[in-house]
Amino acid sequence: MTAIQNSHGQCASLRPETSEVASPSTPAARASLAPSPGLVLLLAIGAGLAVASLYYSQPMLGILATDIGVSALDIGFVPTLTQLGYALGILLLAPLGDRHDRRHIILIKAALLVLSLLTAAVAPSLDILLAASLAIGLTATLAQDIVPAAATLAPASRRGKVVGTVMTGLLLGILLSRVVSGFVAEHFGWRTMFVLAAAGMAIVGIAAWRGLPRFAPTTTMSYPALLGSLFDLLRRHASLRRAALAQGLLSIGFSAFWSTLAVMLHAEPFHMGSAVAGAFGLAGAAGALAAPLAGHLADRRGPELVARLGTGLTALFFATMCLAPFVSPTTQLWLLGIGTVGFDLGVQTALIAHQTIVYGIEPGARSRLNAVLFVSMFVGMAAGAALGSALLAGWGWTAVTGMATLSALAAFAVRFWRRTDDKR
Repeated sequence: MTAIQNSHGQCASLRPETSEVASPSTPAARASLAPSPGLVLLLAIGAGLAVASLYYSQPMLGILATDIGVSALDIGFVPTLTQLGYALGILLLAPLGDRHDRRHIILIKAALLVLSLLTAAVAPSLDILLAASLAIGLTATLAQDIVPAAATLAPASRRGKVVGTVMTGLLLGILLSRVVSGFVAEHFGWRTMFVLAAAGMAIVGIAAWRGLPRFAPTTTMSYPALLGSLFDLLRRHASLRRAALAQGLLSIGFSAFWSTLAVMLHAEPFHMGSAVAGAFGLAGAAGALAAPLAGHLADRRGPELVARLGTGLTALFFATMCLAPFVSPTTQLWLLGIGTVGFDLGVQTALIAHQTIVYGIEPGARSRLNAVLFVSMFVGMAAGAALGSALLAGWGWTAVTGMATLSALAAFAVRFWRRTDDKR
């Protein structure tokens, strides 16, 4: 059995019947440990399609509400439960990757995600669709197993490049999911989108079954101990608490916007379909794809400054959308487009800065630190989806953008909240 180093500096192994790995005693041998381009591409596609499952429903909510015959408030529980399921999955399932063969976990989750998507596709009622949405969120956490798998497979000299490639696939999955689902739902129906998503994940699952190596467990900690260590990290590190709180607050406004945009555009005065709502994902892509530049700024000026910049930008561009009642419908669309670019850039910039802060706390616990950050983020997503739907139904779009602005301002304030225990 040949060992390779994982992202915690511990040794993970590939079983010889699955993969032959050269001894890492020489530079040439260490280079041979790097995963093949095909395997890296598979991991990138798998991460992208898995996380995309969280966002397919958002541009389709207007069509979904009309087709199933429910109110805008009720249909808002679809993205709410999807995001809540993802948060619960990260909290309860992600730590298992250190205790069991990550290949088995990825394959099981891929199969369950296919079943969840197909259930959504044939859902005859809102209740079934809500149950499927929760299951989609839980099983889509295989993306959080794929990224550590990429880090484990890559040698230290190429780990950044390999993980960066996989994260690019994940980012594109988030960005393009709304565009694709909006177009497919408008032209072929929302059920078709879920069927196509299930087919894509089935192909990824088969490819992973054939091409993904096995991973030896890196810890013998019991499941309760793994979960308990998450809360211990949160208790001991003030900088982790601040990063998690600030990113969670940003996620409230982010999710409220995307969970209500399609319903708002579907109503007066726009009467636009899901394809238009999905097209706003392209505007968000412009901001998000520029966000990796924040990493270079964080290296040069420090992540604290970049976190403040990201939260400030988010608040500023959400605030610009509060001007919508005072301008014409055409100008409103321009405000939406510009605001989407700006706040998406801000949220992604803040996330990069917060990850930089969190990963520097305890290098040996990066997966668990990452889990704490992302649990907070997706709890915020779930809360934002629920609050956004309630505000849109009760007080209109201005209430949604107002709440998003306030949550971003709260995140901005957190970044200036310094305590004597911040270095812990």
